[in-house]
Amino acid sequence: SASLCALLAARERATGYASNDRGCDGQLVAYTSTQAHSSLAKAAMIAGIGRDNLRLIDVDTDYAMRPDILAQRIEADRSIGLTPFFVCATVGSTSSTAIDPLPEIAAICRRENIWLHVDAAMAGTAALCPEFRFIQEGVDAADSYSFNPHKWMFTNFDCNCFFVADRNALIRTLSILPEYLRNKATSSGAVIDYRDWQVPLGRRFRALKLWFVIRHYGVEGLRYHIRRHVELAREFARWMGEDDRFEIVAPTPLNLVCFRLRAGDDASRTLLEQLNLSGHLYLTHTQLDGRYVLRFCIAQTHTELHHVQEAWRRIQQAAV
Repeated sequence: SASLCALLAARERATGYASNDRGCDGQLVAYTSTQAHSSLAKAAMIAGIGRDNLRLIDVDTDYAMRPDILAQRIEADRSIGLTPFFVCATVGSTSSTAIDPLPEIAAICRRENIWLHVDAAMAGTAALCPEFRFIQEGVDAADSYSFNPHKWMFTNFDCNCFFVADRNALIRTLSILPEYLRNKATSSGAVIDYRDWQVPLGRRFRALKLWFVIRHYGVEGLRYHIRRHVELAREFARWMGEDDRFEIVAPTPLNLVCFRLRAGDDASRTLLEQLNLSGHLYLTHTQLDGRYVLRFCIAQTHTELHHVQEAWRRIQQAAV
């Protein structure tokens, strides 16, 4: 919903806060990378932008968005009378933890007066550690930002943190005040009505569980687990690099290792099925450059070295 709210606010700002009333005219164009989360496509559908008006920008060899291609697509769309209004950069893509170059993308958005949203759903948690804050370089220029504590901050589903640089843009987009909700507090302007910040009218108290997590672990406790997960992922990647049957197909900046069997897609698919059917570990897959890829993600609170060692042993045994 954070991506949807950001897209809606960007849409309204680009149309002078008029499209809520008059509808969309098909002139607005949004941009994100080919590796962005599928929620962006769904947000474009719900917001009336249309999937045809969501431009998927090519990525580099590390699967990060190419700013030069983004700038070219924006220029091309303006030349035919379209209105570029929204860019979503990804910090830690779902498939491979790719990190888009925020400073370059932000510079383009500033120059073109385009809303910049940063989706840091899982990887954003890593910024709790000073040594990983490089992933957020340039985020200060974003119009909105979101990350999910339920993905790597040990908070049960669902919990999303959504930040906006200008809350008035969000409120002007989503505010509605029927007579049955009017009272002295709502009319005073002295209280924040979060119904004006989101799609649903009501909301449950999600912040409480996040508060408990922060109170329980503390900043140093959270940092300990994040660092340990990254260290374990790098150790796993090192082991895999020593086995000629496997190849690592993407960088491992944080806690996700993307790999496959050199024998090809069918062998990699069979390996995944065997591992998951065993009941001893569970992996997921994706496609990168048209290749079938397995994802080994370390994010569970109690995962230790011996768990990763056992997983690697079983992967080796099941490989053909």
